Amino acid sequence: MRDFFHWAAAFSIQHRRLVLGLLAILTLVSAIGYVNPRLLSALFIQPQQADQVASEKAPSSDEAEPPNVSPISLSNSDAVLVVEAEDFFTPRAVTALGQVVDELEAMDQVASVLWMDCVPILNIFGLPEPLLPRATASQARFDKSREKAMQHPLVGGQLLSDDTRTLLMLVNLDYYFVFSDEDATTALRETAERVAANYPDLKFRFRVTGRVPSAIAAISRHEANQLKYQLFGYGMILLMSLILFRGIRAVIIVSLAPAIGIFWTLGCIRYFEYNDNPLIDVIVPILVSLVGLTDGVHLMVQIRKLRAAGADYVDASIQGLQQVGLACFLTSLTTAIGFGSLMLADSVWVQQFGLCSMIGVLLCFVAVTTIIPLACSSWLGQGIERGLDRSLIDQNLGRIEGLITVVLRRRRLLSASGILLTAVLVFISLSLKPDHRNSDSLPESAEATQALFHVDRAFGGLEFSRVEINWDATLEPNAPEILQVVQQVDDLLRAEELIGHPLSIRNLIDAQPGSGPLEERMTLLELLPPPLKRAFYTPERRQAVVNFRVQDLGIAAYGPVFERLEQELAQIEEAHPNFQVSLAGGAVRRWRNLYQIVVDLAASLGTASLVIWIVLTIFFRSLRLGLISIVPNAFPLALTGAYLVFAGYNLEIVMVCNFTVCLGIAVDDTIHFLTRYLEEGRQATSNDLAIRRAFTGVGTALIMTTAVLVAGFGIVTFSDSRDHHIFATMGAITVASALFCDLVFLPALLACFGRPEKKALVEGGSIRLDEQAMAEDCCLR
Repeated sequence: MRDFFHWAAAFSIQHRRLVLGLLAILTLVSAIGYVNPRLLSALFIQPQQADQVASEKAPSSDEAEPPNVSPISLSNSDAVLVVEAEDFFTPRAVTALGQVVDELEAMDQVASVLWMDCVPILNIFGLPEPLLPRATASQARFDKSREKAMQHPLVGGQLLSDDTRTLLMLVNLDYYFVFSDEDATTALRETAERVAANYPDLKFRFRVTGRVPSAIAAISRHEANQLKYQLFGYGMILLMSLILFRGIRAVIIVSLAPAIGIFWTLGCIRYFEYNDNPLIDVIVPILVSLVGLTDGVHLMVQIRKLRAAGADYVDASIQGLQQVGLACFLTSLTTAIGFGSLMLADSVWVQQFGLCSMIGVLLCFVAVTTIIPLACSSWLGQGIERGLDRSLIDQNLGRIEGLITVVLRRRRLLSASGILLTAVLVFISLSLKPDHRNSDSLPESAEATQALFHVDRAFGGLEFSRVEINWDATLEPNAPEILQVVQQVDDLLRAEELIGHPLSIRNLIDAQPGSGPLEERMTLLELLPPPLKRAFYTPERRQAVVNFRVQDLGIAAYGPVFERLEQELAQIEEAHPNFQVSLAGGAVRRWRNLYQIVVDLAASLGTASLVIWIVLTIFFRSLRLGLISIVPNAFPLALTGAYLVFAGYNLEIVMVCNFTVCLGIAVDDTIHFLTRYLEEGRQATSNDLAIRRAFTGVGTALIMTTAVLVAGFGIVTFSDSRDHHIFATMGAITVASALFCDLVFLPALLACFGRPEKKALVEGGSIRLDEQAMAEDCCLR
């Protein structure tokens, strides 16, 4: 493989027109991806036939069709207008709220508004009975209406908070008239605020949250961050490169290769039509640029050194690529393996991110190993060695060369410390628990996010889950046992602190006048309005539900709660053999799939680690070096995991991605160091001398790439996206600790366990050691 890279390096420079032609074709394909990706994909992908659409399942013959009734729902609204005030039960407050609702319903995009004054009636005679009195009523009637509202099962704890200071208005939209994001968000709040401005003494506060506003907030944040932090990140990379290289031509060439690699990557992945994936649009460009920049820095440092040593610009480009190209290929391969392992994850977003990142790394490798040598061997590369003597790293590298002396003296202590510390950090990292929050994808400062948090505190949650109760055909629709099971389920839910305000037919029946045995009260269901009754009871499907609220505290907090509930629901099933009782809903589904996060991490990280270790062992032809590389590659990940534990984080999907990404990045510096170590080991007279030469040979590039990577990640930490902040923080910690490992632990481990090949020079039939190497060894000693 080394011979092949030597041939390929010379071929790419000597046949530059052919290489440039191939690069132009790749650029054209990428450009088409930006303009019209279906132009090329249509040549390979046949359109789906209309007759392949799956038909809907017909109802079974023994199952009656429910009547055409739209059940009332507290959980399926498009938007929620959260209203806060000191007292809603005053004449002026009721008048103002009525006008707010009238103005909202007058908006073209609003189909309906459900609030406490328009909930279905519950009196057994079916007569209209408004919950709120008229504005001319006495304050005593308003005080009584407050008590009445809190006793209504659809109002108390559902549309009106327990302290009666927060009111929810559930808004359903008519999407034929929604022409902008503002129509579903700020327009609703501004309409309400405009009415409330006529009542300044009431001090109403309005905020909009819910399914649609939250989705809009996530997408808007994603689009805003997509360009802003890419520009900030690239600007910081350019600035750091200029400071470190101290040469404008070198900076331009090094920056040009990742830029072209990003252009190719974004253009090619558009053919997959992965739309609205924030990991791809924001993280992939920065990540690919940083990975490409690390290899570009190593290659440019080597070419500049060769130019400074007297090689012309063509020979320096060829030799630089021959000396560093193989290591760059290996780093790109291992990084691509790390990204590719994410395709084993269960999450579609993570799979897409892994595939696109893998493609990006490979394309960036092509860009680095072609653009930089071609540019350095052209007129643009003339004088790139200027500023080498003023390089910030090279000027100060001598000050840290004393570090390698200390490392070699304390080799056993540092080796043992590295191994032990890595094991301890891995043990700490294993305590990470998987978790997921709906607000993770939302900007923390967004109105929808803050309103969601307020509803969680005031109502016990904005999201609903449920317990589904099914019975077999042997029971009559009005069997008393149905209400008995519902009551038992309701009691279980009310006993859990994190479960908010269970709602079922039990609440509706309890709100009816009278008392008596269950078999008599079950018949009261027939007196309820059908939209209200069928929201919790569907006799044709032999099903009843008990809805309850869950807060956005993270599924990890609800794990023990759901486990207890499932055990207790199983006991109810045993006591009532004709019933099947189960938890359902979005929160329950996420809890049941939560273990998949751990499975994804184990599968992707384990697979990537194993494959990378095998690749390194085969490439270096040494099981010993493969084992030595474990500590410098595992320590950065273990340290990052321990940081997450001590910082109070749980294991989330973005962290699953980042652990595998960090493995691919951390192994890069290790590969460059080991590659240089083996090169020097063929000529050095001792193992220590090979380590010293490897340290001084790649130390400049390692420090430069780490500085640039940390700067790039540091910019993204200022994002208001929690996921982006975590991703960047983990990346910065991993890269910085990887540098420490490669400059401290790796040399110590090589000094203790490494055995480089010593190259004997045969001259005149006798074997002699390189005298120059011996002299250098003595001087260093």
